[in-house]
Amino acid sequence: MSIKLTFWVVLGIVIGFYFEVAPLLPLIAMFVLLPIMYWVGKKQDRKGVPYFEMLTSLITLCLGIFVVGISINRDMPRHYTKQGHLQETVWHLKVSEALKPNAFSHRYITQIIAADGDVASGKLLFSLSVDSSLKRLQVDDEFLIYAKPEDIHPPLNPYQFDYRSYLEKQGIQHQIRTNYAAIIKKQGAPKTLFGAANNFREHIISKLKEKNFGTEELGVIEALILGKRDDISESTYNNYKNAGAVHILAVSGLHVGIILFLLEFILAPLARLPKGKSIKLILVVLLLWSYAFIAGLSPSIVRAVTMFSFVAYALYLNRPTNSFNIIALSMLFILLVKPLFVFQVGFQMSYAAVFAIVWIYPKLQKFWLPEHIIIRKAWQLLSVSIAAQLGVVPISLFYFHQFPALFFISNLLIIPFLGLILGFGILVIILALVDFLPQFMVDGFNWVIQLMNSVVGWVAQQEGFIIKNISFDSVQLLLGYLIIITLVIFLSKPKWKTVLPLFGGIIVFQGWMIWNQFQVRQKETVILAHRSRNTVLLHQSGSSLSVITSDSTNIGTIGTDYVVAERIQKLDTFRLQNSYQIGEKKLFVLDSLGILPLEGDLDYLLLTQSPEINLERVLDSIKPKKIFADRSNYPSLIKKWEQTCIQKEIPFHYTGEKGFYVLSIN
Repeated sequence: MSIKLTFWVVLGIVIGFYFEVAPLLPLIAMFVLLPIMYWVGKKQDRKGVPYFEMLTSLITLCLGIFVVGISINRDMPRHYTKQGHLQETVWHLKVSEALKPNAFSHRYITQIIAADGDVASGKLLFSLSVDSSLKRLQVDDEFLIYAKPEDIHPPLNPYQFDYRSYLEKQGIQHQIRTNYAAIIKKQGAPKTLFGAANNFREHIISKLKEKNFGTEELGVIEALILGKRDDISESTYNNYKNAGAVHILAVSGLHVGIILFLLEFILAPLARLPKGKSIKLILVVLLLWSYAFIAGLSPSIVRAVTMFSFVAYALYLNRPTNSFNIIALSMLFILLVKPLFVFQVGFQMSYAAVFAIVWIYPKLQKFWLPEHIIIRKAWQLLSVSIAAQLGVVPISLFYFHQFPALFFISNLLIIPFLGLILGFGILVIILALVDFLPQFMVDGFNWVIQLMNSVVGWVAQQEGFIIKNISFDSVQLLLGYLIIITLVIFLSKPKWKTVLPLFGGIIVFQGWMIWNQFQVRQKETVILAHRSRNTVLLHQSGSSLSVITSDSTNIGTIGTDYVVAERIQKLDTFRLQNSYQIGEKKLFVLDSLGILPLEGDLDYLLLTQSPEINLERVLDSIKPKKIFADRSNYPSLIKKWEQTCIQKEIPFHYTGEKGFYVLSIN
């Protein structure tokens, strides 16, 4: 039953988010339908139409729409957008989460307490320019800032990661960017449990930094045990990613699951006492939440501990048939509190992996159970890894477009020892907190992490087994799960009835890929992309892509992103020229040399590399119908050109503000 209820809540959340349904409507619907459901439940004949079940599903759907509406908060009277605070305003903000900083700024998610003295609600992304001399803001810090909220830019290049969409799925629509000197911190701001957990984690990290851990090793320790990845170098992170072991660096379901089974093993003797099983369950759940507190109560760790608290209850019941319902119940509980979690990749992958392990792992054990204990343990570990990967591979391909074929090697080499590593690490943290950590333990743990990094680095170097740039869209995501589910069902019960859906899924999957290739071959387009200190034109002709640029070493991921999304099979790079024929239209590129075209009445004029020209005279001379400027020009010139175009009533497109532009072929 809980699986069905969870499905309808998820569907309600998706509908409520994308159709922006006001929470009042589903609330009224629930109040109307609840007494009807109660009446139908008393009168319904068991053999008749299941009106009670249908009404239950509809009410649960409305519940999903309601909770996401409340979470997003846009339609509530006190939301800052409803109060009209989109101009310069005195904001009273509270830091709710510190994000990983980049090279230019420290970023935070902030809750709005007040705007211009009026009580307000909502979230803002808050960015402070980097200043190494000043201390970073902490969770629970409150401050005042006079600023105008800015829109969060959509992607400036085709198929680039959509950060605006990502933030919208966390209930964030605007951002404020400023420097530390512009804010006024409030003293004595009230503390929350999340702030206390974050401060405690920072205290632990400061204690660890006093010890003689290596820089790389300490960064991995912080991520592995405390869930903070700020200090991991890019090369180390990429090694874990390419080896298919990046999940080790994010405190999530894997870590909490291992800790749960360690606690179950350590506390097993309690089960022999009167009511010992109940005492053990309470202790296990308390210790899991204690670990969540140590790890800073970040959203991912709270989600994982909530899920495995329900799993601990399932183990307490000791009824394997209830596992799916218990896991679904934990998912339902989390989504009712934090409905926007359903859009987070970590949430999707965690539950996909857990459901797959619960379902597929027992089937793999029935398929083959070796007699030799070492081979049996290795097969059990490999079975868990295979089951988890089958659960997450469609999601992984959809979001990350790569598949580390040696994932089972890295998991086989690391996961058996991860429980010991986590246990050792927690002991190290406890001893560091009481200033009783001996040097031999520091050296020993440092060596263990160093060895793990070396193993992961070796696996990551086997580049022939890392399949990158895999095109995988949302339709393939759904069909991929259909194929996996029908494959497992067929292997469990090989019959004609089970093989037909499998073959049907494979045929539809292949048909979709063929249709996409056919669509690509019919397509031709030219795109002006956005790139700092460079000019980039993308010309797609069927399954071939020409990257036309003034600097081939400064393209970034523009070409790669486009190749993956459009299923391009051939990629070439060409030097930027001054004149192009795009269908029936002409494009002229005016660069730093300032050489003008010989003929007028151009369709498109592209200004690059800050040409020293009088744009007003140029416009009078060649009469272009549209002007473009990219990020290879000085910002001061771009502003002058834009004003000139406004005066001349000629459309002006700057890629730094409006993003890429698709030039019409026809």
